Amino acid sequence: MTRSRPAKRAFDLALASIGLVVTSPLLLAVWARVRLIDRDGPVLYAGRRIGLGGREFRMYKFRSMVMNADKIGGADTPDDDPRLTSTGKFLRRYKLDELPQLINVVKGDMSLVGPRPQVPQEVANYTEEEREILSVRPGITDWSSLRFHNEGEILAGHADPNEAYNRLIRPEKMRLGLEYARRATLRDDLSILVKTFLVPFRR
Repeated sequence: MTRSRPAKRAFDLALASIGLVVTSPLLLAVWARVRLIDRDGPVLYAGRRIGLGGREFRMYKFRSMVMNADKIGGADTPDDDPRLTSTGKFLRRYKLDELPQLINVVKGDMSLVGPRPQVPQEVANYTEEEREILSVRPGITDWSSLRFHNEGEILAGHADPNEAYNRLIRPEKMRLGLEYARRATLRDDLSILVKTFLVPFRR
C-alpha cells in the first residue's frame, strides 16, 4: 500500500481535525491544570523546529518545564531533570504534552506520522545522508518514538544527558528516520498510529 503526499495530507488533516474535537475536553483540562500550577508562564511552549525541506516552524507543546528552561540546560530531557514541573512530569509520562501538535498537523507543519522534528542546532549538524529526513514532513510519532518511548528514563542518571542521547539514542533514531523517509507506506503509518495509541496503557 504505497502513499502519495496529497493522500497522506488529506488523511492527516481529517484525522487531526477529528482528534482535536475528540480530545478537546482533555485539552481544556490540561490547559487549566498548567495555568493553575504556574500562572506566570505561558500554557503552550512554541519551540523552534525544522520541518519539510528545511523550513523552520514553531512546534506546540503543553509547557512541562520551568520558564527559560532552554537557557538553563540542554535540549535533551531525562526523567530526573530538575527543570520539569510536577505537572510536566505527568504530562510527559503519558505524552499528553504532545497533544497540541495536532494543531501543527492541521496547519501543515507536521504529519501525524513522520520523523520527529529537531531543533535548528541539531539539523545544522546533519550529514548529507541524514538530510534526506527533511524530504518528508516531521511527525508527532514514528518508529523511533515507539522504540524510545522511555527516552527520559534512558537518559536519567547520566551526568551529561546530551552526550548520553548522542551515544545511546541518536544513531538508531537517525537510522529509523531515514528508513521511514525512504520506504514508509500508508500501512506503516496506520501501524505506527495504533501502536502509539497503545503505549500509555503499557506504562
